[in-house]
Amino acid sequence: MVQKLIIDTDPGIDDAMAIHMAFADARIEVVGLTTIFGNVTTKQATRNALHLSQMAHYPVDVAHGADRPLTRDPHPPADFVHGPEGFGGLPAPDVETAPDPRDAARYLCETCAAAPGEIIICAVGPLTNLAAALALDPDITRTAARVVVMGGSAARHGNVSDCAEANIWNDPHAADAVFAADWDVTMVGLDVTEKTQCTPQDFTDLAKASPIIGGFLQQAADFYFDFHEAKTGTRSCFMHDPSAILAITDPALFGFQTTPISVVCEGEETGRTIAGPATGRRATHVAMTVDSQAARQRFLGLVRAADHMATDRMARDNC
Repeated sequence: MVQKLIIDTDPGIDDAMAIHMAFADARIEVVGLTTIFGNVTTKQATRNALHLSQMAHYPVDVAHGADRPLTRDPHPPADFVHGPEGFGGLPAPDVETAPDPRDAARYLCETCAAAPGEIIICAVGPLTNLAAALALDPDITRTAARVVVMGGSAARHGNVSDCAEANIWNDPHAADAVFAADWDVTMVGLDVTEKTQCTPQDFTDLAKASPIIGGFLQQAADFYFDFHEAKTGTRSCFMHDPSAILAITDPALFGFQTTPISVVCEGEETGRTIAGPATGRRATHVAMTVDSQAARQRFLGLVRAADHMATDRMARDNC
């Protein structure tokens, strides 16, 4: 069965990895990309999303999202992780298409309402657009098939503080609203995303198999490897955003527990996700284990075929 996705994204090197993997997967129909701040500004995210669509010859709606968090002051973009334009040391890309005229919240609400129960929202950035969609049309909890979030951690662990993951930390109020809403939510956090890693040799192999898309990812990822090596001492990179897509297409690779999630919104633990009892809060499916070798191989196998899939799409469009 082909699964329809809207990917809410702040591209971002690992976002580009996840999006190109999704574009190359025949089991997925990417309906739209909605953009958000985080790794880059929202303006850059929209441009980068359009560029990824254009590169893959994958026509897709791109809707510009919120430019700042719901309540707190915005943090600067994570250019020290993803580079000044979001794709490592690569320059700002040129794009030939324009975004959808609707903002991301309206796009999410209207697109899910037009196909109730069919579209999964996969959020791999801060959750501001999803919180705005809930405020705009609370019925999105019924019309969206479900929500998959890359963010947080069930354990007390973080990557921007000792207890906060970046996507949640960037807008904790929005994240708490998403976890509190009455819809089916899966959280794919640092509990599993840091257990799967790729190496420079993996990306060299991708560039050989898929020179355009794999080559782009190899160039972008060099910056990402620099960051991870400085942080961990190992020249490899975590599979954050691709893991969220894989949790949709290959859930058997993961082990889940079901528990309510709440988010600390103030104080020294801002951005921490807390697993456990929460009055009146629907339980979240939390990924706790992963077959990391199988997940890595699935990602690499799909991206190896990315140029071939793009060529096939271009040929069909030209018929």
